Amino acid sequence: MLSAVVALCVGLAGPVGAQTAAAPPSVRYDIGYDIFHPVRALNGMVASEHRLATEVGLAILKRGGNAVDAAVGVGFALAVVLPNAGNVGGGGFMMLHEAKSGRDVAIDFREMAPARASRDMYLDAQGKVVADRSLYTHLAVGVPGTVAGLAHALAQHGTLPLAEVLAPAIRLAREGFEVSPQLAGLLEAEDDHLAKWEASRAIFFKGDRPLRAGERLVQTDLANSLELIAKDGPKAFYEGPIAEKIAAEMARHGGLITAEDLKGYKVVDREPVSGTYRGYTVKSMPPPSSGGTHIIQLLNILERYPLKENGSGSAQNIHVMAEAMKFAYADRAEYLGDPDFTKVPVKGLTARRYADELAAKIDPDKATPAKTIKPGQPQPYESDQTTHFSVADSQGNVVGVTYTLNLNFGSGIVAAGTGILLNNEMDDFSAKPGVPNAFGLVGGEANAVQAFKRPLSSMSPTIVLKDGKPWLVTGSPGGSRIITTTLETILDHIDFGMNPAEATAVPRVHHQWTPDELRVERGISPDTIRLLEQKGHKVVVKQTMGRTQTIQIRPDGLFLGASDPRNPDGLTLGY
Repeated sequence: MLSAVVALCVGLAGPVGAQTAAAPPSVRYDIGYDIFHPVRALNGMVASEHRLATEVGLAILKRGGNAVDAAVGVGFALAVVLPNAGNVGGGGFMMLHEAKSGRDVAIDFREMAPARASRDMYLDAQGKVVADRSLYTHLAVGVPGTVAGLAHALAQHGTLPLAEVLAPAIRLAREGFEVSPQLAGLLEAEDDHLAKWEASRAIFFKGDRPLRAGERLVQTDLANSLELIAKDGPKAFYEGPIAEKIAAEMARHGGLITAEDLKGYKVVDREPVSGTYRGYTVKSMPPPSSGGTHIIQLLNILERYPLKENGSGSAQNIHVMAEAMKFAYADRAEYLGDPDFTKVPVKGLTARRYADELAAKIDPDKATPAKTIKPGQPQPYESDQTTHFSVADSQGNVVGVTYTLNLNFGSGIVAAGTGILLNNEMDDFSAKPGVPNAFGLVGGEANAVQAFKRPLSSMSPTIVLKDGKPWLVTGSPGGSRIITTTLETILDHIDFGMNPAEATAVPRVHHQWTPDELRVERGISPDTIRLLEQKGHKVVVKQTMGRTQTIQIRPDGLFLGASDPRNPDGLTLGY
């Protein structure tokens, strides 16, 4: 009988801890064939990118809160302890399965462009994109949605009051916590962007340098802001004193967000995009996320190939995956945007007949040059610095949240007097159609800047159902690589029978159509790379991709989970 299991991904840094209750005789621990061992639990589980946030979520579950209560607590805690990505000044998406109703719900709390935003606001007089205007200025900030989104989820699907789930985050902000080597490295890397702003320096610097590992990060202004939200709800952020300070910050520095923009922000409940893969049902985020649509599109293409027989990491599997990815990202550039402003052919893109058409173009022995691939015609079939966390409870509720400031620490700008880092999500619009953004992604007219519009995203919180019940919840940060990281996690579980710890440890691959390169992590065999190059791929080995937070729920009720060791601060806990 296991009492505690620590998952150690050999060769990759980052322990994953677990707390487990004694298992009843009916539960069997089949670990004989595991290479890496996931966290195991019987009553609930939380996986996030920071141990302190995971501990907050687990404590809420132990007190009787459900998965949504815990997820909201984790979301606010990450805003404190993971300031480069966790946030209250950004936005994102939540996918949840509600056990009582059996419903799957997609909650869109993506940022919105302010009323004065315009199509050419990032271009100079000659029509060229102005470097960094959409990244590190007050013009880069979209109207934040996180506070509204988390509060909405709690009110509609949670069981605990907002003040109770916010209390741990307030304590962490007021009392502070020790800066980890990971966070210290990120602060040093973003030194220039944070140092430009007095309010940012006051929080993240000690004298003229960023905080170092082992020093304490105290965020008094953020604690005060969170206390106002706990007391008055999201109204404090969108209409009260926090809104006033954000609007004042914008007015002082030529930003566009006004008090009226903040007051007008709305959360949207959307219908998840849905598909099937080898008998499993996959539910993911619809537009303005491109993630779910293209995950379903890619699964539809790949289902025809014998991936299991070819073997995980084989040259043949990587080849067909890369070819399929090219077609999906070409379509992304052309068709994806905010569905409230442009018609997105989701049904066509996720149609199996359209997948048949694309698959017919894949040569099993030869890579297709990206320059010869154009966006397809799905209409006839119509009838790095984000974070993800996953939560599951004993009642059958599961939640996946991916939210972001965009790049590390967003714009680097803290709204004076609030302690709140502001996003630079406006860069996710197409500043100029055809010109790549910070992640190298090309967009078209569907994602052009427009007032009140939500920028296109790759965030892909995803739930996989087996026989109508949650079987897997996963997601990842990683900018343009979120889609492929989440896709590969699903394939690793379904096709190759991996557990969450094993799926986090295998090397990942990525192709996004342009640039025309097949990006792979270290660990792909040189023999495999040679075979791929013989097929015509330009293979490049680059830094790690994704940081998944995955929970699997077995039919016998056992929870298996793992935090991606690519972030040593991540932690999965269950009880």
